Amino acid sequence: MASSSSSHSNPPCAACKFLRRKCLPGCVFAPYFPPEDPTKFVNVHKIFGASNVSKLLNEILPHQREDAVNSLAYEAEARLKDPVYGCIGAISVLQRQVLHLQKELEATNADLICYTSNEIAVHHQRRMAYGSGVGSYHPNPGYYYYGENPGHGTSYMIFTMI
Repeated sequence: MASSSSSHSNPPCAACKFLRRKCLPGCVFAPYFPPEDPTKFVNVHKIFGASNVSKLLNEILPHQREDAVNSLAYEAEARLKDPVYGCIGAISVLQRQVLHLQKELEATNADLICYTSNEIAVHHQRRMAYGSGVGSYHPNPGYYYYGENPGHGTSYMIFTMI
């Protein structure tokens, strides 16, 4: 009676439940295929087989097992979606997106440089046309005002540009 109550407190892992076997305390699948996520094991089993996954998990170091199972699960899901290319197909799509976005970023940066260069030039032209408070260009080329702007005061001198 005590053993039946302990089996109810620890449900079998998704692998043992799918394979219809008793989940023993040292089950290699239990830490990586929880009963709440049976699809993860089903996908891995369809692509790699339970026996191969068991062998793999027993051959690698315990601290590497979680990463290995996550990789197997990702590859299995990708293989089911795209039987020919698997995760390589997804990687190719992402690489093309990265290249496209890099080109778009380069174009945007070029536009930004052009825009800021034009803004600097326009600002410089406006400053020269309206005066900076110290001096400004005369409307006729070759002359420079110093002092007050023409028409805004009586004191100014005209210098010829060389």
